[in-house]
Amino acid sequence: MQQKQRDEGQKKQDTAKDPPNQQSIGKQIKEGTEATVEEARQEVAAARRPWYQSVRRGYILLIVYTILLALFAFLAWWVSIHPILAIDVAITREFQENQSPWLRNAMIAISYIGNVAVLSIGLIALAAALLWIVDLRLEAIMVVVVTATSALLNWLLKLIVARPRPSASMVEILQKAAGLSFPSGHVMSYVSFWGLLFSLSLILFRGNHWWRTALLIISALFVILVGPSRIYLGDHWASDVLGAYLFSGVLLGIALWIYLHLKEKGVLAPRGKRAKHFQEKYMRQWKVKDP
Repeated sequence: MQQKQRDEGQKKQDTAKDPPNQQSIGKQIKEGTEATVEEARQEVAAARRPWYQSVRRGYILLIVYTILLALFAFLAWWVSIHPILAIDVAITREFQENQSPWLRNAMIAISYIGNVAVLSIGLIALAAALLWIVDLRLEAIMVVVVTATSALLNWLLKLIVARPRPSASMVEILQKAAGLSFPSGHVMSYVSFWGLLFSLSLILFRGNHWWRTALLIISALFVILVGPSRIYLGDHWASDVLGAYLFSGVLLGIALWIYLHLKEKGVLAPRGKRAKHFQEKYMRQWKVKDP
């Protein structure tokens, strides 16, 4: 009799425990379902984005690029007619007032990579190789194509404008360079390479990993400081630097637009076999749109 009472009491205790467990499980299922439904709603809302919003963004970018190219064209035409501008001379002399050894060494160091062709090509090859190793084939090809296109366009523009470099009679030449002046080849090459690496770091990688932070900082510093360094060293006029930033900015913007379009289409997407651990740990998830 006592055993029967104990069994009935145990059953009551088990029954009393079961409802909370069932409620907890039901709550978890409900929350998971709601989260899934909300995520699906967001994806549907993004997919149903009005066509005119995309078109409007495209028009805004087109207008910005057109304005930048128009400014560059006007500047190129102006310096071809007036190779020596008073404002250029004044800016260079202002830059060169401070002759501190640390500043001179810093400006020389910033420009050094662009002065050594083997080093420049080696960095491009290294970046492309590392991207290819982690199965980012599209990005590796973009690095090579964008930098090569920038170099070719810079060569053509220099021939067209045919502007001579600053002379020692007007400013101090701290580092003599050969060739023509407009636009600055250093600025164009740095924006195409370091600017592209900076953009890819923001687009592809996630987290506050030291190598990502270092790449962002180094890339930004090279892009920002290369222009002033060319003026300070007496290799280029300020208008050469401005023209290079304008043109290379448009070139980089177009390259990124093409890249994002190809990325959404899944062109040369990672195969999922090589460097899978790296991609899962460090890279953002990228959704490929159906063609």
